[in-house]
Amino acid sequence: MALLAAVAAIASALVPTASQAAPHPGTDGAPYTAVAKAPYTSAVQAPHTVVVDGARMKDARRRLDAGDPALRAALGKLTAAADTWLGQGPWTVVDKPKPAPGGDPHDYLSQAPYWWPSKPRTADNPWGCPYVQKDGQRNPEVDTGTDRPDLGKVVGSVTTLSLAWYYTGRAQYAERASTVLRTWFLDPETRMNPNLDHGQFIPCKYDGRAIGIIDFSQQYTSVLDAVAVLDLGAPGWRADDRARMLDWNKKYLDWLVNSPFGKEESAAGNNHGTFQDMQIAALALATGDRALAARTVRAAEKLRVDPQIAADGSQPQELARTRSWHYSAFDLVAYSRLAAIGGHVGVDLWGYRGPQGQSLFKAVDYLLPAATGAAVWPHPELEFYRYAASDVVHAAADAGDRKARAAVPGLQEPPGGDLWALRPAAEQLDSIAG
Repeated sequence: MALLAAVAAIASALVPTASQAAPHPGTDGAPYTAVAKAPYTSAVQAPHTVVVDGARMKDARRRLDAGDPALRAALGKLTAAADTWLGQGPWTVVDKPKPAPGGDPHDYLSQAPYWWPSKPRTADNPWGCPYVQKDGQRNPEVDTGTDRPDLGKVVGSVTTLSLAWYYTGRAQYAERASTVLRTWFLDPETRMNPNLDHGQFIPCKYDGRAIGIIDFSQQYTSVLDAVAVLDLGAPGWRADDRARMLDWNKKYLDWLVNSPFGKEESAAGNNHGTFQDMQIAALALATGDRALAARTVRAAEKLRVDPQIAADGSQPQELARTRSWHYSAFDLVAYSRLAAIGGHVGVDLWGYRGPQGQSLFKAVDYLLPAATGAAVWPHPELEFYRYAASDVVHAAADAGDRKARAAVPGLQEPPGGDLWALRPAAEQLDSIAG
């Protein structure tokens, strides 16, 4: 289901009004005219996404219209998933049993997933404190009383529904996605504050931690792309929604860059740092600060690839985990998304080679034997899912990695089906979070 380091001020971005268009992130910043009709009513348009390849989405839409059988099979899986979301939600941060430690019900709250009580729960010690860490072993209590499960539903629903609308033109998909977004991010009574001050708290120990930013990992960049799709003129997504979403994103980006937690996460030397870079670059691009986006991706060459990927393509910090397969693939989700953002701003992260020959291609190639089932993963892994690496292999193949391209036929299909052709951007495909 995991972003980015840079330190810079946020450039102001134009807010669209009824007579004024907003700058879009995917090109040179020139304004575009907000479409008054959905793309399925006339010429198909490419959404101005920050990670997903909008031009390829446009091509896929045209191929679907021409009756491409493989894409129609994938669309059937996508719309089946979208249909399940139509009757669910919306969700809000204000409906949890207790507010975050600061007392504001609009603050997001999550609990550290790998921390467990070490004492019996009593009247004097209701949490069973102190909590102790068990790496890779998810404490089920983290899914009760906090916002993290609902955040996953928000992301899953709006990304699936927006894609389903783009490819089918069915208004109910866009209208439901719009309602979910407004409820979680925009409506004054139910909106989330644009910070993660109380992410991954540990009972009796911390009210929030910098590593709680990982809760948004890949997920929030998927929201940015969903919004870009709806911005094409989706029914139910209003001009004021678009303006308020831009404002929320600018405030959240400012918090990511300038807050103590944001700065601490930017200094992380593993997947946390990579995902922090990815979030900052994506938000910068989405809010019009192309210079910050480019600096962030370019800095990742020396800051991330050089120290985090070894000459043989392994990721030592991720291999040290009890879930080494999951975290190796997870980190590469951040890298591949960061590289996709770089493609919009003239930075070729896929093509970068470190002083010892490190590269994203080598890191993906390191996973290929296990990803195709040709060999057993030789490192610790509590719960191995071969399909966890499928999307990052797709991403490397599309970027020009011949080994990855040859491996694609041997990949294991994820439980929800292989939707790469309809949403060409790597996602976390296994269920573990943390």
